[in-house]
Amino acid sequence: MKTVAIVGVGLIGGSFALALRRAGFTGRIVGVSSPRTVEEALRLGVIDEARPLEEAAARSDLVYLSQPISRILETIERLDASLQPGCLVTDAGSTKRAIVERARRHIRRGLFLGGHPMAGKESRGVAAAEAELFARRPYVFTPLEADDMETAPVREFREWVEKTGARTVVLDAAEHDRLVAYVSHLPQMLSTALASTLAAEAERRPIEKVSGPGLLDMTRLALSPWEIWEDIIATNRDYIAEALDAYVEKLKTIRSSLDSPAIRDEFASANAVAAKLRGRRCG
Repeated sequence: MKTVAIVGVGLIGGSFALALRRAGFTGRIVGVSSPRTVEEALRLGVIDEARPLEEAAARSDLVYLSQPISRILETIERLDASLQPGCLVTDAGSTKRAIVERARRHIRRGLFLGGHPMAGKESRGVAAAEAELFARRPYVFTPLEADDMETAPVREFREWVEKTGARTVVLDAAEHDRLVAYVSHLPQMLSTALASTLAAEAERRPIEKVSGPGLLDMTRLALSPWEIWEDIIATNRDYIAEALDAYVEKLKTIRSSLDSPAIRDEFASANAVAAKLRGRRCG
């Protein structure tokens, strides 16, 4: 892998470029983005040069699509003719079914590997990029075919991802979308719902005067902009709805248990899962 094209040099694309450099990549990194973004990326040393999509793809061994989901879908449709034969195309989209199916229909000259680094932050843009963003975080691969993981380009790319400090996981696209609906999209919906519930109260009373770190933690995700979540909801609506339905049922159970000893079991179960997520032993 000698030349990498980053299509969408924002937080994720910029962080991937920086992480590659930190991991020891000495090849060329070409950026594809708006003039303002690539100018900033060049100034910050995130990329080596800027090119239009077709030129960048034609000279690259790896094309990394880190745009919003709707833009990734559009790019996949017009990318293939510019690819070098055998070029690896991957993406960093937060949902995978629509992207994988679009790539299955349109990527012929190259090899496509769906990807999703489970990392991010509230800040957006290349100025927020950091080399450590993927470290100690899951990085999910969703290949079109299971055998694709054994091809030379994918093996090399996986090695580079692991050198960034990420923990790689291989999933089917549908399994990925269902899992992230529960572990990523549901928390966002709950944080948004909590902050929205507090909105009316905040108009009448100074709730910020008695708010502690717990509320700040719970509403952190509510800072996420609609522009990011519009595509995620559009491409994973069914699984998000399933996760929300499960949560609503659990809320009803807890509501009905407020005057019952059964509420202790809910706390115990929740404590065990929260401890497991943090690598701790419960109790």
